[in-house]
Amino acid sequence: MNLQFLADGFIAGATIGLGAVGVTLTYSILRFSNFAHGEYVSWGAYLALSLAGLLAGWLPSWADAIEPLSIGLNFILASLIALVLTGLMAWLIDRLLFAKLRQHGSTITLVMASFGASMALRALLEVIYSTRPAYYSHELQIAMDLGYGVRVTADQLLLLAVTAILVLAIYLLLVHTSMGRQMRAVSENPTLARIMGVDVDNVVRVTWWIGGALAAASGVLIGLVVQIRPGMGADLLLPLFAAAILGGIGSVPGALLGGLLVGLTEAVAVPVAGAQWRAGVSFAVLMAVLLLRPTGLFGARR
Repeated sequence: MNLQFLADGFIAGATIGLGAVGVTLTYSILRFSNFAHGEYVSWGAYLALSLAGLLAGWLPSWADAIEPLSIGLNFILASLIALVLTGLMAWLIDRLLFAKLRQHGSTITLVMASFGASMALRALLEVIYSTRPAYYSHELQIAMDLGYGVRVTADQLLLLAVTAILVLAIYLLLVHTSMGRQMRAVSENPTLARIMGVDVDNVVRVTWWIGGALAAASGVLIGLVVQIRPGMGADLLLPLFAAAILGGIGSVPGALLGGLLVGLTEAVAVPVAGAQWRAGVSFAVLMAVLLLRPTGLFGARR
């Protein structure tokens, strides 16, 4: 029995779930669907690529590779910086665009503005990097045989480990820190939270930073095991929203589980119906959830 397609779906679902955590946080606190979130995925991936190239010339040669991974210390440092820069970019776009529209515009105005921001960010990526795919490394890895036809590389295991660590960190932040309690209060009722002394503007700022950083992490991990291109975030946008809604808006574990379910469903659809139907699976999952359980698996009715 060959279960490789399930392993591939689980790995893809982990990256979807990680990006969906950022979607669910920004949506639950800011209450609008930010369609530029997919471009943060792409920008994070390309920023890591550029920064890794710069750091490679400054760090010693032993930092170029960490066995058995295909990457080295320079790429790890570049990725961390890329997460910070993407979070900064997400916050700046909010300050320059969304914050003003929140004061004077409607929700649909914010959604349409996010569409415009998405197209502008993608076009800028194409101008800077072209539309050709890029790779973090051309090193060949020997896949490990786990049985039942499942083979995984060290990079793929790193992807799963990093995803688990980041999701756990966000969950602990929301549950056991003062900022997390403030974020949950703003998510429930921003007006009442402000009356109770919560700095709502600071919560919004932190939310954009975290959401942008998680999107960047998703893009970096995708590029680590596949490739990167300017349209990667746009292609991932529907699965991200499907996973966030499936898990329940506002639920971090739910977003990760939703991502895993979307990834596994897409993986099953390929051998059953063909690769041409893969993109439609996320849409089908999204429609099914909205019809059968609009609050998602872990969502609560407001």
